[in-house]
Amino acid sequence: LPVTIETCHHYLALCAEDISRGSTSFKCAPPIREKSNREELWKGIKNGIIDFVVSDHSPCEPVLKEGDFMHAWGGISGLQFSLPLFMTSASSRSMGIEDACRLLCEKPAKFVGLSKKGTIARNKDADLVIFDDKAAVTINENNTLHRHKLSPYTGMTLQGAVKKTMLRGEWVFSDREQLKGNRGCILLNH
Repeated sequence: LPVTIETCHHYLALCAEDISRGSTSFKCAPPIREKSNREELWKGIKNGIIDFVVSDHSPCEPVLKEGDFMHAWGGISGLQFSLPLFMTSASSRSMGIEDACRLLCEKPAKFVGLSKKGTIARNKDADLVIFDDKAAVTINENNTLHRHKLSPYTGMTLQGAVKKTMLRGEWVFSDREQLKGNRGCILLNH
């Protein structure tokens, strides 16, 4: 079996020193570590040791995050913010959109065998985003599209915003209008 090294956006964007005591919205496994650990992850990405970056999107009803760390749901929701989260931190480390495409799209798609995904090329699905790298977006409940709005990213200001998303040649998201239609499909049958 092939072996990979991957990390998640929350380990690249957050650090333990900035988490208030008892803030269960940050609970995940493994836990978010100190800033020094986060910087080692970024070194691993820049040196090609880490193969790709994934969301590990794990939403839950807010009530499941209540209480203490021993009983709160362990998971971070934030799939919607993956690209701006990555670009906000990557741009300050001399990395750009090409790195995001490779680490967030091309390499994960290739690893899981999604041959029509991951790159822009003939005979591939037309999965595209219009990304405004100059826009600044502060995450709040009004611009969070997940059903359950609780997120450790609430209040963070990110550099860059997805303006439109195309899935298999069909526009499925626009920040200016509500789009409708059947968007999902089975990608892998095992």
